[in-house]
Amino acid sequence: MTSQVQLDAGVVTRCRRRVHLEHDPTMRDVPRLPPDPTGQQRKADANDHRQAVATALGRFVGSDLMEIPQDVPSADRERVTAAAMQAGVPYIWGAALPRDPLGGRRGGIDLLVKETTGYVPVLVVRHKVSDPGQGARTSPLSYPLPGGARVDPLRKVRPQPRDQLRLAHAQRQLQASGFAAQGRATGGVIGMDADVVVWHDLEAPTWPGGRNALAEYDTRFADRLAVASAAATGADPQARPSRIVECRSCPWWPVCETDLKAARDVSLVVRGEDAVALRKAGVRTVDDLAAQDPDAQVVPLVGMLHPDAVILARAWLRDLTVVRRVSRMEVPRADVEVDVDMESFGDLGAYMWGCWLSGQDVGEEHGYRAFATWDPLPCADEARSFAEFWGWLTGVRLRARARGLSFKAYCYNELAENRWLLGSAERFKGQPGIPTVAQVREFITSDSWVDLFGIVQDQFLCAHGKGLKTIAPVAGFRWRDPEAGGENSMRWYRDAVGMDGRPPDPAQRRRLLEYNEDDVRATHTLRLWMTSDAMDDLPFAGDL
Repeated sequence: MTSQVQLDAGVVTRCRRRVHLEHDPTMRDVPRLPPDPTGQQRKADANDHRQAVATALGRFVGSDLMEIPQDVPSADRERVTAAAMQAGVPYIWGAALPRDPLGGRRGGIDLLVKETTGYVPVLVVRHKVSDPGQGARTSPLSYPLPGGARVDPLRKVRPQPRDQLRLAHAQRQLQASGFAAQGRATGGVIGMDADVVVWHDLEAPTWPGGRNALAEYDTRFADRLAVASAAATGADPQARPSRIVECRSCPWWPVCETDLKAARDVSLVVRGEDAVALRKAGVRTVDDLAAQDPDAQVVPLVGMLHPDAVILARAWLRDLTVVRRVSRMEVPRADVEVDVDMESFGDLGAYMWGCWLSGQDVGEEHGYRAFATWDPLPCADEARSFAEFWGWLTGVRLRARARGLSFKAYCYNELAENRWLLGSAERFKGQPGIPTVAQVREFITSDSWVDLFGIVQDQFLCAHGKGLKTIAPVAGFRWRDPEAGGENSMRWYRDAVGMDGRPPDPAQRRRLLEYNEDDVRATHTLRLWMTSDAMDDLPFAGDL
């Protein structure tokens, strides 16, 4: 029986409710959020990356590469792709795979490579697909075939579940059309570095519970197909709205937010599987959750403790952003303090390290200073800016110690800063002023490096999120730029360094510097607030 809907690979990692809304004919004219400019830019960057890979591949394989025209109707692209596979073309770029009407699948793949018995899908992505290490099976871009793969002594696979699920979708389409290579299902990924193909065994038990990528894909796709089919035919919906992390960037959020608030749905306080579990236990609304006994757990929660969930529900009902979890705040302070914030551009590098110096005198002017490179990343000048930052920070730390003063440096969510501290030390090792990895590790594991996010997480309950842009305003801080945010800073950076062929924009450089300065001033303000008498006026969880 032919499916009434055909779905692309993206549905298996998409919210079930979004799949419903995209296929519900009554939702076609409902207002949605406009496309996010940053998301649109990421798509454009990904397209540019794919074209660069196609050009590089063409230099290696020459006339063996056939590109499917992209500016023609999809049905025509599918026919051309099928004809190319029938003719045994060695490499097919921009393939539009034949639709699978029985299975309900449609979509394409960046590259098809011909093995003896059929075709193997290859995905091109603009993110890292391997890490330093060993064990990944790779082949050079000049020979992008699984038969040429070898165990790589320098790379290990970076888990990217979305990539494997997209490959599994293409594999099922190839199987349905009779063009799949025989044997174990295999798929390749060309990542941001674009020097090798990383090969995945789609039948290897590398997923939780010993499942493989194909089995995981099949389960998810069958579910999404059922959701979409019910929506398309007007049957009872198989997906109801529930707040998850992806909601913040979903075009359908205005629709779901209206429904959730009208229902006072419990997912407005607890997200994901916790909300599902609570609903099954009969706790469907924020009011239901707030009425629970904090000491009597209804169901086990994975995202937070049951008492915290109950208190958060009570805070939500009172429109409280932050509630003290503890009666007395414990925030490490020092004689000399430095707030640190790093700005990066995706996986390409860290272009700025901003600092705010405060406390007792160590021979340095208090206030803001930035260590930045305005050469487009990745660039050699990044080593210079990182070395200057590290040298300055270490100098302040040593001078404080020499004067008998305590020292601490602060950040907000150390994962990003630690990643680029360690990564920069590794990438630029041996260059002037660059610390060793051991030196960086000694610093970030010491009492001198403090993550304020961890303190907020431990000592506050936050009804509307724990991000700095949410918490700092409660402490009285405001960013000068009304569009301040990590996603927007990506666009500003492109203009600041002239990434799109335009001259570098000095105004956007100033904007980034101001944004970075406000970030470190925000953590400084937050820390002062958390150690002030204002905490006495903040609601205490025990009183709720």
